[in-house]
Amino acid sequence: MRAEPIQLSGTSRSKQLRRGLFLEYFTVGWNFLEAIVGFAAGIAAGSVALIGFALDSVVEASSGTILIWRLRSESTGRHSAEEVERTAIRFVALAFFALAIYVGGKSLWDLVQRSAPEKSVTGIGLAAVSLVVMPVLAWRKRRVAGELDSRALQADSIQTSLCTYLSGFLLIGLLANSLMGWWWADPIAALTIAVFAAKEGRQLWQAEDVCCK
Repeated sequence: MRAEPIQLSGTSRSKQLRRGLFLEYFTVGWNFLEAIVGFAAGIAAGSVALIGFALDSVVEASSGTILIWRLRSESTGRHSAEEVERTAIRFVALAFFALAIYVGGKSLWDLVQRSAPEKSVTGIGLAAVSLVVMPVLAWRKRRVAGELDSRALQADSIQTSLCTYLSGFLLIGLLANSLMGWWWADPIAALTIAVFAAKEGRQLWQAEDVCCK
């Protein structure tokens, strides 16, 4: 559900734009760190689940980069808010589609191949930390999105929430496989996320009202 739009003065809007930019710069930096650690741990453990999580972090970083462009374009006055909002929405939708295709395809492949996540203490730690950081980041983005009445930023906050779910499912999958041998837990959970991402991407792509004040 979208937050109700709030009328802002020029000064207040500039302040919210700066806050949004800070959150997106943090998003890009954090996800690159996740990607590096995830790739290293995944390769060391031979875990496709961890490598997949690292690739999802790359997608999330790309979405953050798109939002940095959107917010900076408005703050510098080079483009109108509505113009950059509409373009940013399309790019974020494409990021959702990319995430859905990859996660869905990987999950189906893992189910067919009966590929189980490998044991990885580093992977479990990474997923646990991400599970703490991502919800806070998503909440802050939703607040700023409501202040700016930015559907693109709201969509990016949803993608950050998806990263939270993926972190949770990765953690459950790694623990379930490690402790109980439930190899199928991770791909089944990831398929649910892929469906959600595809649905959100379709809604954004078809959006008519960008609602940018």
